[in-house]
Amino acid sequence: MLEFRYDTQLLIEGKDLDESKLREYITNNFKGDCLLVVGDDELLKIHFHTNEPWDVLKYCSTLGEIYDIVVEDMDRQERGLKG
Repeated sequence: MLEFRYDTQLLIEGKDLDESKLREYITNNFKGDCLLVVGDDELLKIHFHTNEPWDVLKYCSTLGEIYDIVVEDMDRQERGLKG
């Protein structure tokens, strides 16, 4: 059993995006692991394992337009099912 079930990935397009501030906010406000935040002040890619991807998506949508959203169920994948 995985501690954090959902592999959550998305892009955020906006203005004055701050990679380090977003990383800090996610770390301090959401339970999860394997966080990656990369990009620049107009486009950030997020990768995060969490049990509440909808909360991460909701927050990220306040920062700009979110797209290329992928939420995969790693528990299902581990059992050989489609994620």
